[in-house]
Order: sequence, then structure tokens, then C-alpha cells
Amino acid sequence: MNLFSGFVAITQIYGGRFDYACWLIVLAGFFDVLDGMMARLTHSSSSFGVQLDSLSDVVSFGIAPSFLVYAFGLREFGVLGLIVSSLPAVSGAVRLARFNVGFTEKKEYFVGLPIPGAAIIIVALILNFDNAEWFSRFSINNLSLLVPIVFFLSFLMVSTIPFDAVPKPTPAYIRQHPKKSAAYFIAFLLFVFLQQVGLLIVLTVYLLWGVGQAVRSVIKAILNAPTDGTGTNHEPTE
Repeated sequence: MNLFSGFVAITQIYGGRFDYACWLIVLAGFFDVLDGMMARLTHSSSSFGVQLDSLSDVVSFGIAPSFLVYAFGLREFGVLGLIVSSLPAVSGAVRLARFNVGFTEKKEYFVGLPIPGAAIIIVALILNFDNAEWFSRFSINNLSLLVPIVFFLSFLMVSTIPFDAVPKPTPAYIRQHPKKSAAYFIAFLLFVFLQQVGLLIVLTVYLLWGVGQAVRSVIKAILNAPTDGTGTNHEPTE
């Protein structure tokens, strides 16, 4: 169903029905989550399932968003628009291949922005803005803001920046992480009541939190770096 939703989304993009395509990509995300839940409940995970899941994700969260952003606003930029539009598909495929060959992640976070997350951020932007002209209003040299946005999201997918994993809503997790659980509950309410606006708010905060934490870690590492090549700080002596 994930793969089927991605395929139907592509047909809607071809027909110019971008809003339908966007919600079909969101629906693919729902089936992607449901698939993992079912595998855990039935203890039926397998190598076959892993590969099928990745192939489905490449279509629904890689190719479909790439075609969507190209048709929505980047095709007018010629070769540059074509190359930038391809990045979500290419970066998403690289990310999935990296983990399929044995790269492991901790359950608390993802290494790099998950491919469904990048896809749904693109979807949220398109759902909230009727046409691509809005992204050109604040551009430099008539270059749409979509270009750096898509490039940045694609870079985050193949980066090593940690992003929080969505936790299982178990009583034990809620007791251990009350603040984080409350934040996820508020995010759910925003999505339910504000729909595409809530989706954009939630995903923007999620993205900025992950990037902000990474920048904070880099700054902290620089400030705590040793002042000489020996690995220790030395006070001046008289």
C-alpha cells in the first residue's frame, strides 16, 4: 500500500493535481509506519520485508517528491531545476542503501533525516503555498527558494546529524520522558486540527531542533577543544 500510494501520487502529479499527490505521499507515510508496527506485533520481520520496504520508500518518498517539486516549480529552471529535483530521490536511495548493508541506528534517533521526513516536509511546503511564485518573491537573481530548500533537505538525508525517532506511545516511555511525550502529543493535535498548516509547523520545529542540536554540539566541541597539540590545556607558568 505504501508503494501503491506512491505510484498513484505520481499519476496525480502528471495530471497537475498536486494537492492529491501530496496527501497520497502522506498516506504512504501512514502505511510505512503501519508496516513496521505490524512486523513488530507479529514478529514477522525478514530480509525480504526490509528490501521491499526500502524499494517502496524510494518510490513514495524519493521519486514521487522529486517529480512533485520538479513539476510544481523547478522545471522552469532547466538543467539546474532537473538536477536539484533529482536530489531527494538520489539522496534517499543512498540513505536507504547505506542502512541495508548493515549500518545500524540507535532506537532513540535516526542518523540523518529520514527519507519520509524529507518527503513530507516538501509536501507540507507545497500544500501551504498554492503556487511556486511565493518561493520566488524572496529569491536572489530570480532563483527560487525551492532550490536551496530541496538541496538542504537532500543533504540532511545523507548527513550524520541525529534526528529524534518517533517513540512508541507506551506507558513506560511516557513515564520516562514526560516532556518529550507531551511535545509529540501537541504535534499530533496540531496536525489533526490545523492539517497542512500544523504539518508544516510540526516538521519545521522537528527539523530546526535536530539541526540546532547538531550546531550546539559542534560549538561545544570547539569551545572545549585543547589549546595545544598534546590534548591538555596548560596554564602559563612564571
